[in-house]
Amino acid sequence: MGGNNSTNRAMSNSDDDAPSVLRPSSPPSGEDLPAIVEYLIRSGQFHFISQREGDSDSGDDSSDGSEFVTLPTCHPAVNQNPDVTTIQKNDIHTTVLQSSGRLAKRRWRQYMRPTVPNMISMNQLGLNPGQQLSHGDKCVLHSRFLPSFMERKASYNHKAFCGKYSEDGNVFMTACQDTRIRVYNTENDMKLMKSIGARDVGWSVLDTAFSPDGRYAAYSSWSDCIHMCSIHGESDIHEALHIDPGEHSFCIFSLMFSSDNQEILGGANDGHIYVYDTELRKRTLKIHAHDDDVNTVRFANESSHILYSGGDDGLCKVWDRRTLREQHPSPVGVMAGHSDGITFIDSKGDSRYFISNCKDQTLKLWDARKFSDLSTVAETKRIVSSMRWDYRWERAPRKRVKGVKGDTSVMTYSGHCILHTLIRCRFSPEFNTGQRYIYTGCATGSVVVYDVLTGQQVCKLEGHSSCVRDVDWHPYKNILMSTSWDGSIGQWIYMDRHALSGEAEEVIFETPKPPLRDRMRRGSFRVSQLKRSKSPQEPKQEKIRGLFD
Repeated sequence: MGGNNSTNRAMSNSDDDAPSVLRPSSPPSGEDLPAIVEYLIRSGQFHFISQREGDSDSGDDSSDGSEFVTLPTCHPAVNQNPDVTTIQKNDIHTTVLQSSGRLAKRRWRQYMRPTVPNMISMNQLGLNPGQQLSHGDKCVLHSRFLPSFMERKASYNHKAFCGKYSEDGNVFMTACQDTRIRVYNTENDMKLMKSIGARDVGWSVLDTAFSPDGRYAAYSSWSDCIHMCSIHGESDIHEALHIDPGEHSFCIFSLMFSSDNQEILGGANDGHIYVYDTELRKRTLKIHAHDDDVNTVRFANESSHILYSGGDDGLCKVWDRRTLREQHPSPVGVMAGHSDGITFIDSKGDSRYFISNCKDQTLKLWDARKFSDLSTVAETKRIVSSMRWDYRWERAPRKRVKGVKGDTSVMTYSGHCILHTLIRCRFSPEFNTGQRYIYTGCATGSVVVYDVLTGQQVCKLEGHSSCVRDVDWHPYKNILMSTSWDGSIGQWIYMDRHALSGEAEEVIFETPKPPLRDRMRRGSFRVSQLKRSKSPQEPKQEKIRGLFD
């Protein structure tokens, strides 16, 4: 996760979130300023001082307020015309349309906005089978009330690195650079229920994970161990799970529990993927996965057989546990198309599709069944190795690689900024959005939401004064949490713009006129008869909308 210039690589990479003070290297030669600054930070002779002081939440140890808080440094351009030719030919196009309720089998949906009164009217008129709202209908309605207003739920005196919901959404966990892991009850608002002092922390806690049963949490840092602690109950379990990497300086950058609670998957700075068995209490797998830091790992689905990994070599790889051997590890396939290091991967959960965030300032959607050929992989490695900038403290190069020849990604999304740290991206929940959206943090202090199928930026949620490293959407509610380096945890909810401005919006519900309703009940009226008027100023489409709004 270190910088990409040759000097930095010679000095050995460090966490992209921040240089580690655990492994100072020899003084750099020449006039390479970034390398000199990196050396000073690593050696502990130099640190940044913040000009801001925040308020810590109750029950936590206060800090000295000396943490550096990065300010927004870039304003990425939004791609107004994304290339959708590939995704429209892929299976995911139909899948997402159907799951999100946009695969309209009846033409009436093209003429009316998806409001509650409209859908109730359709049920009353017998145009909706089953006389009830389908899952797709609910997703369409939820899409009209996307999170838009931020309320600050917690403030710390140090950078906040991780923020994650449990599977049921009743617990939210954060990790901060002050070495505290805070657990909040979110059933009725957000109340602090536990504060855990992290152990053996170098620089910061870099990743956290909930066990599927919600009883335990695991966290990682610059340490030879993954630590696991209890979330509920009177017993205070807090133990170190030894990875035994065999390296002097070691860090797990990304970790995740298997669906059966028995294993923890981790990706490390030595280019390896690790699997730790929580029942046997030992490491059971270590495979060399990438030529550089493994920044992110993920299970593809609940079976826990298929793994995804992404590294600073710019490649995403697919692994099958059933065929893995430590002596000769071979991925099932490799995805190439990014032109810089991968910062995060999220799986759609169907073992077919996943997304990746990258330092090349793009986010890509991949079909795990479509691999890249050797020439594309070689071209990606060549481009990544030629990068001469360090994204931890430098701005992204103005002249970027437009694309890798042979790129096998399904879709590319751009308009957010990846700087300073391993910024996360995720699919929106299946329950209330049908995974219609992709959302990501941004170095400008924003949360950016994209439409999966069109690539358009749906919204940009601005409210933080520094980089948003982690984002997580409640699994069942339209609530989105953002974790920022400004030391705050933001909760985003829907708020009507008129309510925000203090203006009351008058809402009028009109009953369908009897002639149209009677004709539809008798079956003599067909929705296919609705056509645009010859007059461009008043099409019939607008008239029909007025009847049901």
